[in-house]
Amino acid sequence: MTAGLPAVQLREKDLAGRPLLALAEALRTLTARYGARLFVNDRVDVAVAVGADGVHLGGGAIPIDVARGLLPAGALVGASTHAAHEVAASTADFVFFGPVYATPAKAGYGAPQGEERFTAAVRRAAMPVLAIGGVTPATVTALRRAGAHGVAVIRAILSAPDPGAATAALLAALGG
Repeated sequence: MTAGLPAVQLREKDLAGRPLLALAEALRTLTARYGARLFVNDRVDVAVAVGADGVHLGGGAIPIDVARGLLPAGALVGASTHAAHEVAASTADFVFFGPVYATPAKAGYGAPQGEERFTAAVRRAAMPVLAIGGVTPATVTALRRAGAHGVAVIRAILSAPDPGAATAALLAALGG
């Protein structure tokens, strides 16, 4: 299921609570079987209920300190950021920064930030920064040179004819 992914984020914004919980339970079973971490997008209650490794909070989610107070010890909190000053101000354990490149999934967040702004964000960070938005195996080398701790993708895997091969290509480009 995970094809070697170190982490999976459940990013489902349209399901009601019970169906989301059922999906999270199924993902927790799979990620535990394959040794991958599971993060639930915005829903701390669901993350706690399934024993996820943490949550990823978008801009409209509850504050990071509130999420930490609800999560068990050791759970991680990630956050989405779109500017270097947001990265510098974040108290999350890790942040996603982007969109670095153009992508339909992040079009609502404005123009792509580009590698130069990504580099500036990484330099201001006190935590690992992952690149998001239009990331492909071909762009990973430049992102790693810029200081990316890792990458987060949707389309690069889910739109690929062979998601397992796409995952392997991304992991190889990351050096893992």
